[in-house]
Amino acid sequence: MKAYIFPGQGAQFVGMGIDLYEKSTLAKDLFEKANIILEYRITDLMFDGTDENLRQTKVTQPAIFLHSVIIAGVMGEEFKPDMVAGHSLGEFSALVANKALSFEDGLKLVYARAMAMQKACETEPSTMAAIIGLEDKTVEDILKDINEVVVPANYNSPGQLVISGSVKGIEIACEKLKEAGARRALPLKVGGAFHSPFMEPARVELAEAINNTKFSEPICPVYQNATAKAVTNPHEIRENLIAQLTSPVRWAQSVENMITDGATTFIEAGPGNVLQGLVKKINSEVETQSASQA
Repeated sequence: MKAYIFPGQGAQFVGMGIDLYEKSTLAKDLFEKANIILEYRITDLMFDGTDENLRQTKVTQPAIFLHSVIIAGVMGEEFKPDMVAGHSLGEFSALVANKALSFEDGLKLVYARAMAMQKACETEPSTMAAIIGLEDKTVEDILKDINEVVVPANYNSPGQLVISGSVKGIEIACEKLKEAGARRALPLKVGGAFHSPFMEPARVELAEAINNTKFSEPICPVYQNATAKAVTNPHEIRENLIAQLTSPVRWAQSVENMITDGATTFIEAGPGNVLQGLVKKINSEVETQSASQA
């Protein structure tokens, strides 16, 4: 069974999507439609911009979404997923790919999400760190004893957990986790503490947009970040999407559940190959590939 997976923020690069734009009429039409919806030419920033421009949350998120969704779109009849999942932002790409959301509505929600998150980041300083080489439970137990807001944010793979919290909390957590035997406790260059209570203002703002958006019956199950379980009910999809901003990304658990449910091949649609690497760390026996090779 084929599982299509869609990357999140951090996979962007200058030049992303230009090959699709130049080779495919469908891709060109969708990119130009995105320029109109966003009211600025995101294609200029994607194809010829700077790394700095592309790192802005309000640009990064719609750029990665567009690249991922358009890759799946240009596959046409070859795109036959048995299941889909996306890492954080990638969940929106997955929901457009499996027809739960229209392209237009998906893009509008992604842009609303990016703006809401940017605003939340500016309200109160916060950050994230990657913890390498400890079991999840060890990290969880240590975080509970810290007298600051610090929580698990991304369960990426066994021995790789990203944490989110206050700047002071992340500093304390990194020290304690190194003492506990972490191989690395690496602060990340991010705008704020994604997937943590610091994103509550963004969750409230995005919830309104999500509740005003039409969700349809998808063509295949989506394994959502908040629960790591297969979902096909549009109401459940909506609720899990609202919960996503303040809940951890249960990526490792999602991949494990997809494998249990029959996934044998994981195909990454979007920039980069980070998710393929994580899948291999979770289970080295499954096949991974890029959508361009599928």
